[in-house]
Amino acid sequence: MRSVEINGRFLTQSVTGVQRFATEMVRALDRQLALSADLRSRYTFRLITPRHITGTLELEHIRRVSAGRMQGHAWEQLELPLHVGRRVLVSLGNTAPLVSRNVVTIHDAAVFAVPGAFSRAFRTWYRVLIPTQGRTALRIVTISKFSKEELSRRAGIALEKMAVVAPGCEHIVHTAADARVFERLPVHRGSYVLAVGSQAPHKNIALLLEALRRVGEAPPLVLAGRVNPRVFGSTAGAWGNGVHATGYVTDAELRALYENACCFVFPSLYEGFGMPPLEAMTCGCPVIAARAAALPEVCGDAALYCDPHNADDLVRQIRLLIESPGRRDELRERGIARARRSTWDRAASGLLAILDGVPA
Repeated sequence: MRSVEINGRFLTQSVTGVQRFATEMVRALDRQLALSADLRSRYTFRLITPRHITGTLELEHIRRVSAGRMQGHAWEQLELPLHVGRRVLVSLGNTAPLVSRNVVTIHDAAVFAVPGAFSRAFRTWYRVLIPTQGRTALRIVTISKFSKEELSRRAGIALEKMAVVAPGCEHIVHTAADARVFERLPVHRGSYVLAVGSQAPHKNIALLLEALRRVGEAPPLVLAGRVNPRVFGSTAGAWGNGVHATGYVTDAELRALYENACCFVFPSLYEGFGMPPLEAMTCGCPVIAARAAALPEVCGDAALYCDPHNADDLVRQIRLLIESPGRRDELRERGIARARRSTWDRAASGLLAILDGVPA
């Protein structure tokens, strides 16, 4: 039987797409172990975490072990390797101890492509760490063909060392929709445009704001998630079209927002994958995405596309969906079918296939 360790540092971090990937992958691995006696006879997994974690995971077949006294990079680089020894360590959140026998998931090359989205200290460390992991790891996992090519071109990681494991998206419907989110939003269901808020320039929310300014009788915009009021203005009236920032939303609230939106717009300039469009599709929400980075690969023919540098192009796509209920219905059907292909169990099976090929 083969023992594999999982780097549980992600349970000490705020939840973004990276931590979502790690959490859902571990859950899916645990489900696979529950369903397969053969897999249980071949593998045991331990999730090793620092002593102080903020996230929780209920697991049946993967045992969690807390270890060490440090936190952050110090725990990961200095203490975690002592507990892993010569066993294979699976790290799902971009970073891993450099001295271990690693299978590392590196999500994208954003620190090279959009350096302004990160602090100087963060991008300096990751610009060293990512290429080093590319040389020393047993195997690199990434989340799209686009990211694989980017990591090869920008970080010098050999293509033959990388494998693509696409994330799932069905987690968004594992919790019942919480419509109470509409109690704090002055919008009518089915009448608003939805976006996920971020102050990072490459998320390109400014393009959406400009496009909605140009749409005649524009629908209100619901901007889900934490946003910086210095970037988006402290009042919706500052934009004239009705921008309503929700602040932090739970998965249940986000599901309700997806299910009741006229459309979801994702104008990002750079994404290694782009999970929100697939979450929207899972919930039956029509998607408009930027024709950029990994988004055409992820969304296929189930989305409308816009030039992420051209507000008028986005205006045309928003108007098309507002004025054409038939087009909205078509995109809903295509989106649901597209999202069904992206499951966390499929992702976990992909990771297990990679582990089967790694030397014991």
